[in-house]
Amino acid sequence: MSNLWFSSDLHFQHNNIIKFSKRPYANVDEMNLDLIKKWNQKVKVDDSIWFLGDFSFKDGDRFFHQLNGRKHLIIGNHDGDKVRDLPWESQEIYSELEVPDKTGKKHRLVLFHYPIQEWNHFFKGSIHLHGHVHGKKILPELKKRVDVAVECHGYAPVSFEKILELTGSL
Repeated sequence: MSNLWFSSDLHFQHNNIIKFSKRPYANVDEMNLDLIKKWNQKVKVDDSIWFLGDFSFKDGDRFFHQLNGRKHLIIGNHDGDKVRDLPWESQEIYSELEVPDKTGKKHRLVLFHYPIQEWNHFFKGSIHLHGHVHGKKILPELKKRVDVAVECHGYAPVSFEKILELTGSL
């Protein structure tokens, strides 16, 4: 059985992201290696992972093929042609998924690179997953909105089950 994962804002090969986001790395090579290692420790080859933008500043092909999983892209503001041309399973600006939990209960997930204040089925319990802000609280906190940027989850992808736990949706 495959698992479902979410992540965003890897920023492979982006030197300035270390300082900008206060990442615990001495240099970009150390960061790149650790991000790959942590991704592959969680995501297995047959797992699905939705990546919510800002994959790589350069050499995206090199990193893409080192990462496990069936990768889907929600396009971020730093995802240029070279990132969009990688062999993603799918790529969109915005997506909605309906995913069953282990009991069979379905959960609507709204995926967008940017955090939004209100989203489709907001008042019906849907969950909004985003990246872009790297853990900064720029909007009022909402229980059903989760920043999946690597800075927020130990520099690794976060599982669907953890998303349900974080949002009180179990």
